[in-house]
Amino acid sequence: MRTMTRLLLLLSTVLAAAHLAQLPGDLLPEDQEATRYLLQFGYLQKPLESLSYEFQSADIEEALRSFQAASGLAVTGLVDEETLEQMRQPRCGMDDPFNQKTFKYLHLGRWRKKNLTYRIHNYTPDMTTSSARIAIQSAFKYWSDVTPLTFREVKRGLADIRISFHRRGAGCSRPFDGPGKVLAHADIPEEGTVHFDEDEYWTEGTYLGVNLRIIAAHELGHALGLGHSRFSSALMAPVYSGYKPHFQLHFDDVSGIQALYGKRTPPREGEETSTAPPKTTPPIPLPTSAKPDPCKDDLDAIILGPYGKTYAFKGDYVWIITDYGVNPVMKIQSLWKGLPGSLDAAVHSSRTKRTYFFKGDKVWRYTDFKLNYGYPKLLARVPPNIDAALYWEVNQKIFLFKGDGYWQWDELAWSDFSTYPKKISSLFTGVPSNLDAALTWKNSKVYFFKGDKYWRVNRQLRADRGYPLSKAERWMQC
Repeated sequence: MRTMTRLLLLLSTVLAAAHLAQLPGDLLPEDQEATRYLLQFGYLQKPLESLSYEFQSADIEEALRSFQAASGLAVTGLVDEETLEQMRQPRCGMDDPFNQKTFKYLHLGRWRKKNLTYRIHNYTPDMTTSSARIAIQSAFKYWSDVTPLTFREVKRGLADIRISFHRRGAGCSRPFDGPGKVLAHADIPEEGTVHFDEDEYWTEGTYLGVNLRIIAAHELGHALGLGHSRFSSALMAPVYSGYKPHFQLHFDDVSGIQALYGKRTPPREGEETSTAPPKTTPPIPLPTSAKPDPCKDDLDAIILGPYGKTYAFKGDYVWIITDYGVNPVMKIQSLWKGLPGSLDAAVHSSRTKRTYFFKGDKVWRYTDFKLNYGYPKLLARVPPNIDAALYWEVNQKIFLFKGDGYWQWDELAWSDFSTYPKKISSLFTGVPSNLDAALTWKNSKVYFFKGDKYWRVNRQLRADRGYPLSKAERWMQC
């Protein structure tokens, strides 16, 4: 059985590898993107009997129709914008092995025992160890609540299910692809491996990042033998639909797992239970505006903010900048409730852990993502519509910039502004006026942004040699 399982896994990997088949030479870039997706996730497969095979337009059209039908899209067989948008959503790395006629989930195998052990081999630095453990325990509980299965964590030795986090190209036989694409993957029974992409930002109890509990429960569904569901609201749907504080299994999830293991029996004395998912408030309606392009648009503001993440702002949207590029663009109010869009400036103080947002003649102050009492307040002593702001670690002051001038502000003491504004050029050499944004980053260097250009300032407060450089290329990894 184990040998046959490994053969099936190997066969699935071979069939999903896009480089083993040739694409028609006349495909447009959008068509090539769609075709690679169809290959990667099992909608398009190279014939087993052929070592070299070029896909025909009819092959691709049929696969597109299958994907569109399974995704609830208009079945056109064409690569339209709605189809590409669906293909670009963050998702599970497993194939979508739908029956081409019914699109019903397929069972991928089952465990021959009902009392399973699991081991967490490493943890994400995005969360505390205890928070991550509770999230994973809660993920197992979704399945133990509706089946006779039990799950017990072991700290050492062999376990049935082995859980770990891996960065792109490190320690995983199926390498991940960086933030915002494939989030996780798992092996079918009785292999037992579950891997998460460490390039994602893993969280619990917040709309920020990727929810570990929900993704873990999805991957455990694969590890227990479930394929993907065609219902977009099901846990086992291939595309991640975001954090849901009161998430429950879909009837398709329940019927699928119970077809493998039966219904839950009354718990035995001493059986371990897991902590229930944390409760939080549902999201509020969000304003609408054009979604920015991090590779093309200028910045409204940028901060090194809560949890040590770099947040960039434009219009009603914010995104997190990582070493590998940007995470998916999201609405500002999905993180900072009550904060307007189209900000003038923002700054995060590592001294007080407060974040200040400026727009017009008002300032909003948050601790992490919670608005402080009494805010927003009027900007009474500095002019409205400032350009940029940054926290300077050298003197633990906040600098506000407008035009060619700046103000130095002590957030914990009275600041005498009678001698301000002062010229930016009197303090920072080689830095432009009328800035878009500014920040002090993890390396303690100060950065200024204007258009697609950015300047890095050294300890002598001079722009480093070789600057400005391209923001899109160096920060957004475009």
